[in-house]
Formats: sequence, C-alpha cells, structure tokens
Amino acid sequence: MQIDIVTQADQELFDAFQRLIPQLTNNNPPPSLNDLADLVRDASSTLMVARSDGGQIVGALTLTVYRVPTGIRSIIEDVIVDTSARGQGIGDALMKYAIDLAREKGAKNISLTSNPMREAANRLYVRVGFKKRETNAYQMKL
Repeated sequence: MQIDIVTQADQELFDAFQRLIPQLTNNNPPPSLNDLADLVRDASSTLMVARSDGGQIVGALTLTVYRVPTGIRSIIEDVIVDTSARGQGIGDALMKYAIDLAREKGAKNISLTSNPMREAANRLYVRVGFKKRETNAYQMKL
C-alpha cells in the first residue's frame, strides 16, 4: 500500500471517486472531474489517496488546514476505504498520514465528524487517538 498526495485530477482519480463516493454517502453525488481539479488546486485542502500494491486507488481522504483569528485549524473529511480493501490498515495509514501533515502545517488539533452508523470508521478514529467531543453541531443548508 502507498499513500499519495494528489497533485492532478485525471480520469483515474475521477473513476475512483465514482466508485468510492457511493460507498461513503447517498446524500451527495460523486464529484465531477472539474470538482476534483478545483479541490486539488485549493491551497487549504490536501486530497490524499491510498493505492493497493497493484496501484489501484482503494481509499481517500481530504485534510483541510486553515487559519482563523485563534490559530491554525484542521479538519478531516470524506474518509473512504473501498469495501474490497477494508481490514488491511488502509484507513489507519491514511489517518496517520493526515495527522502528521496537519502537525507539519502547524495545526494544534484536528476535527472530524462521522455518522454514528459508520461503526468501523468511528472505531478507527478512536484507535488513532480522536476523542468524542461534547459539543453542539450545527448546519445550515444553503
């Protein structure tokens, strides 16, 4: 397995996300090639992928690091491991890579949210050191 930071949106990446996003959510469609290109160009976001020994993209996550008046914040979003590759340490490797990168970029903590029904994902987050926060989560649909 290999973890790579994506530097270019291409057909391979597009095809991988067409396969992976439906495994993560039914609430949003997979990104277009233009959406992926915009993400890769965004200076605050880092898209990373996990590749199998055969080179196929089998997992991904996005780390966003940004500055606010109280410091440097970071958040991990859209952690996905292909169902065919689960149980091989791919999620663990992606998370640890993202944690190290956030630390290098000066973040003092990382936030993430996860659907409680994603039990394996929630166990992963606790295993790599995340603690459940007691907070109110708010969202506004635009």
